[in-house]
Amino acid sequence: MMAAARDSPLFLGFDFSTQQLKVVAIDENLNVVHQNNVQFDSELPEFRTQGGVHIHADRLTVTSPVLMWVKALDLLLDKMKGAGLAYSRVRALSGSGQQHGSVFWRRGASETLKDLDPDQDLHQLLQDSFSVSHSPVWMDSSSRQQCEELQTAAGGAGSLAEITGSRAYERFTGNQISKLRQTRPEEFKNTERISLVSSFAASLFLGDYASIDYSDGSGMNLLDIRTRNWSEICLDATAPHLDRLLGAPVPSTSVLGPVSSYFVQRYGFSESCRVVAFTGDNPASLAGMRLQQGDVAVSLGTSDTVFLWIQQPRPALEGHVFCNPLDWRAFMALLCFKNGSLTRERIRNESAGGSWELFSGALRDTPLGNNGHIGFYFDSMEITPPAVGVHLFDPDDNQVSSLSPQVEVRALVEGQFLSRRLHAERLGYSIIPGTRVLATGGASANKDILQVLCDVFNAPVYTIDLLNSASLGSAYRALHGMMSESVASFFDVVKKAPEAQLVATPHPAAQQVYDQMLKRYARLEERVLQETRP
Repeated sequence: MMAAARDSPLFLGFDFSTQQLKVVAIDENLNVVHQNNVQFDSELPEFRTQGGVHIHADRLTVTSPVLMWVKALDLLLDKMKGAGLAYSRVRALSGSGQQHGSVFWRRGASETLKDLDPDQDLHQLLQDSFSVSHSPVWMDSSSRQQCEELQTAAGGAGSLAEITGSRAYERFTGNQISKLRQTRPEEFKNTERISLVSSFAASLFLGDYASIDYSDGSGMNLLDIRTRNWSEICLDATAPHLDRLLGAPVPSTSVLGPVSSYFVQRYGFSESCRVVAFTGDNPASLAGMRLQQGDVAVSLGTSDTVFLWIQQPRPALEGHVFCNPLDWRAFMALLCFKNGSLTRERIRNESAGGSWELFSGALRDTPLGNNGHIGFYFDSMEITPPAVGVHLFDPDDNQVSSLSPQVEVRALVEGQFLSRRLHAERLGYSIIPGTRVLATGGASANKDILQVLCDVFNAPVYTIDLLNSASLGSAYRALHGMMSESVASFFDVVKKAPEAQLVATPHPAAQQVYDQMLKRYARLEERVLQETRP
């Protein structure tokens, strides 16, 4: 792993995710020369987390101890040193954090940060620096009331989405800040700065408060995604003088400054090592996948996630539009679909005898468009769109109670991918010449599933190995940040990275079949929504 020339420059990418802290080191040729991690539950058992979090008695409040994240960094840096990583070679570092989580710094913490004793661990030095010791994280859904207040202030859910890129979500930072101010006023009064997990982590390396970047800042329900400034309407609805607590947001490609003298003296970092703005884990994954304009990435896991690079956003009541981390003039969109691989496995068991081979055979033996049969498979309450249940239709749009096994397999897979395309297009996505679909996650190993994806989107499908996309994307961003003065584009910097593998090209009839089918699917989805609305 440590095969790079002994003195060649290194670039670090950290990922402060929910269950672990990860790091990837790359050289200037983009070779990964070191990887490491700290698992919170098993390596820091004194914090007594499960899956990196504490789920409170109300089952809605979910937090993580801030000092656990700090101590994990102490531990990780010691591990890397023990593995022989020469910190003196690191030219720049960046990182990512789980999105939406917030860190509340106590009054006086900035003075502590600027004057850290290199003979002590960070977690000892900062143990009194946080006004809130347990940070709300993305799994928290306890701020329903604050969401409603914010949407009312903004003139409704649609208006809020138009400003901030998303309607009000409980996990979004602004609503968590509002809840904290209302329910714990003393702790809020003792706060001098509020960070996201990403900018908190950058602050540790900088020895000063790091600015929130545009891209992760888009996941707060506070940033106007078009002006890239805090929205006055949202700030006023959340807390008085909130702009002072947040600081001004910055482009995601910003070089924030040199690494703190603490890291120079304690670990031997170079004084010239630069800290590039940290961002959210989803934006960092977009960088790790090297998504370009017109591309769409589909992650096929327990839940399916769709990432899009878009130029003209059309925020909607579902999905999220963020500022793009690689090009501040562009946008990215994110859609989550809860019914992913578990639903595919259920249909495999019921209609293909539990065999992926038979499941694939059914896809190969049925025609594009499935002779007009369409299915909606929402085993659990879907996020996009908010509907539940299994709804099957014949070619004349009559609801039917069952389909033959082979037709059912294709109805499921076509239905899932028609849904992904429909909701992507509603957020402003359009297929352009050169569009690629990048497939990742468990089901991306199945070529027949990918062929349906390819046909529905009428674009070639590539697979990409993305084990550590957020930390790798952060290392790429560190390298780009160092070179952004001399090299304009992120893509110029990462062109030597391993290529995605072409696995499917669209059937000649695909466009004709699915452009028509998509219109029908949209009509039927509206019918399903009318029938299942509570």
